[in-house]
Amino acid sequence: AIAITEQPVSVSVPVGYSFTLRCRAEGRTSLQYQWFCQHQSVCRQIPGATKQDLPVTAQQTQLYTCRINDLYKNAVFSNWVKVEVHQCVARGLPPRLWQGEPVIVLNPTEQRVEVGKPLQLQCAAMGVPAPSYQWYRNGNLLEHQKKKKLWITHAKVSDSGTYLCCASNSHGEHWTSAVDIHIGRETLPPAEHLQLCHFVFLLATGKIALLVGNNRYQHHPNLMAPVTDVFELSLLLEQLGFQVVSLLD
Repeated sequence: AIAITEQPVSVSVPVGYSFTLRCRAEGRTSLQYQWFCQHQSVCRQIPGATKQDLPVTAQQTQLYTCRINDLYKNAVFSNWVKVEVHQCVARGLPPRLWQGEPVIVLNPTEQRVEVGKPLQLQCAAMGVPAPSYQWYRNGNLLEHQKKKKLWITHAKVSDSGTYLCCASNSHGEHWTSAVDIHIGRETLPPAEHLQLCHFVFLLATGKIALLVGNNRYQHHPNLMAPVTDVFELSLLLEQLGFQVVSLLD
């Protein structure tokens, strides 16, 4: 019988940050340890990682687990833990003075959403151990919104308000900036809205359009739509007599 007495814990750290994953176990015989990591669905044994403590210098987001064996060939695995790596250190954060308290690296942004459309807010924080999250609207706790992403499939007018998120761990807590979310109906019917867009395009004097589609962001999942959006807008603007310059990322 092997009993794990200390499980490793997930962390969220800046790139290049050094720390230690710890695992402790008890058994009837002497125990052997072996650490494994997983990145993009590929799991591999870490050569030489055969001690209770695993020193890590954060380079990329990965999962880790530790296998413990006894002399009778019994084996158990620790919990999988996530080492989340942020490529940019938060502004004003001195890494040498950081004790692992939550530091916000991505704040939610203000949005206007039509009734019935999805609403997504996102935040992120560094911390050792990795912070837990809790969202609030108008100062009221949202019971089931406890992840970095707040997701409402079909937004209602009552979902309007001021949102913010609290990231916390054993060292303390940190709050994101507050953002106003407006849920309402489109002010113009689709046909009239399209006519207005055509009217604005025709009033342009330079007849030159610069389109920039950004797919990749440092603190946000890669997007898919900008390439299609730029292509479709280019066709529309060219039909209206514009000279179009299109750029990506």
